[in-house]
Amino acid sequence: ARLHDAGGAYGANVYVDIANVFRDFDADASDPNSYDFAFTDWLLARLVENGATPFYRLGTSIENGHGIKAYRIFPPKDNLQWAKICEGIIRHYTQGWANGFTYDIKYWEIWNEPDNEPVATDNPMWRGTKEQFFALYQTAASYLKEKFPHLKIGGYGSCGFYKIAEIASNPNANVSSRIDYFVEFFHEFLQYIRDEKHKAPLDFFSWHSYADVNANVIFSNYARKTLDEYGFFETEHICNEWNPGIGLRGKLRDATNIAVNMIALHHTTLDMAMYYDWRMNTGYCGVLNPLGWQPFPAFYAFKAFNELYRLGTEIYTRIEADKIYCLGAKNGAENALLLANYTNEAQDITFAFAGKSECFDGWIYIVDEKRVYEETPFCLQADSPLKLEKDAVVLIKWKTK
Repeated sequence: ARLHDAGGAYGANVYVDIANVFRDFDADASDPNSYDFAFTDWLLARLVENGATPFYRLGTSIENGHGIKAYRIFPPKDNLQWAKICEGIIRHYTQGWANGFTYDIKYWEIWNEPDNEPVATDNPMWRGTKEQFFALYQTAASYLKEKFPHLKIGGYGSCGFYKIAEIASNPNANVSSRIDYFVEFFHEFLQYIRDEKHKAPLDFFSWHSYADVNANVIFSNYARKTLDEYGFFETEHICNEWNPGIGLRGKLRDATNIAVNMIALHHTTLDMAMYYDWRMNTGYCGVLNPLGWQPFPAFYAFKAFNELYRLGTEIYTRIEADKIYCLGAKNGAENALLLANYTNEAQDITFAFAGKSECFDGWIYIVDEKRVYEETPFCLQADSPLKLEKDAVVLIKWKTK
């Protein structure tokens, strides 16, 4: 669970953000009394007791009203002091400092979307130059990695690589200055922290996407390729904001979008993905209906993928039909197969098995316009037909004989 935009658009003035936890920037960062952990303690305790692992974003929430007045999105006046404040937060949540906790929080992300706009006064996340952000990252990442060599320190929540997808579909595409800046920022950031004069660790690089599955595969490949080109071979890359269907909230197609993205990204080099988001009070939450708190169809795409995740070992699958996505998993005795119909019409599917023809008795769970994850007995058999309705998401489970 990534801790960003927690508690509303401005962090509700009490959660997670540096300025909420450490209210007087000039205070002593080594003094526990300088910190206000109360609401963030409560939030993390609820996450952990429900089985979610926090992924802590160090920085600030987006200020969508910055055009009226910006408050907390300016570069820190002292980068080392900012890093020491981060140190106090990390010690509180991982080492029990200041009446704290020993949570297993491995990932600590420096800032979010400093590249949001090329003109600082237009930027809702970073009212500074890119060079000022590079310097903040270098100071903070180097300091925190020295203090916590066992943790993963990285950033920076890039706005993404939309330019790369546009160029892939049209080499002569006239991309906007904003999305061009995202890529420019990425390359200059890597060049800066690779340079011996201000070398800095990058345990993970995080980026965002609100594009479709085809673009997300391109982005994932591009992120890995670019990191390798700059020598960051061991750096993980994480898409920690993704949502392919904000405008489809509550619709079946949103569930299909989510399922095909998880299936496709599983087969890229991506190390981690975080859907944005699960907060009930936002238009980005496609999984739960705030009116009654009932699941939207998209919820069941995550539920089905979780069945595969828990089994742990992928089954090799190959699909001959275009835009039918499939992923299988097993644990020795149990097996599961996830299918998603990304075409615009119903499709008849038949199965084939390597050297096997017997029927495997199991269960099928269907999410389509008529059914919502209904459990039905099912015999998975070679050449046995299965109709996938338009936009259907289907999970099949069976046991090995």
